[in-house]
Amino acid sequence: MLLTLFWTFFKVGFFTFGGGYAMIPIIEREIVEKHQWLTLAQFTDLIAISEMTPGPISVNAATFVGYKLAKFFGSLAATLGLILPSFLVILVIASIFVHFQENLIVQAVFKGLRPAVFALIVVAAFSIGRACVVDIRGLILAGLVIFAIIFLKLNPILALIISGCIGVLFFR
Repeated sequence: MLLTLFWTFFKVGFFTFGGGYAMIPIIEREIVEKHQWLTLAQFTDLIAISEMTPGPISVNAATFVGYKLAKFFGSLAATLGLILPSFLVILVIASIFVHFQENLIVQAVFKGLRPAVFALIVVAAFSIGRACVVDIRGLILAGLVIFAIIFLKLNPILALIISGCIGVLFFR
């Protein structure tokens, strides 16, 4: 199990660009669809908890899944599997990038990657949204929170606290 956890999250870490949010659809595919370690509802809760706790969302998710399946050593294997590829890739890129950052091809590659990263984040939002918004009240609450964060500049942490309180009042 430890090797499976390590390898699963190593692949996620190695083949994902754009940070934790861009990793969400790939993590979901691996732990919900492929390995069936969590249900979609559990995965949605995992993302919510990972978002609220300190640290990168993908690292928190890997740590949680690893712990759920194999306690301390499972969390260690999953977390190391996730961060090791990024560490190695950044180490190589940092040593090379300073020499090629002004290269037009390198700049074009990064301009091409940006929309792909955005698309991965949008896919993650829709995927999680399907599991989170199950009725009209949830849709209205999601819309209000999006509006408050974008247009009223509401602090996301405050938005989570307010949403939790609204959940207690209206979703019991």
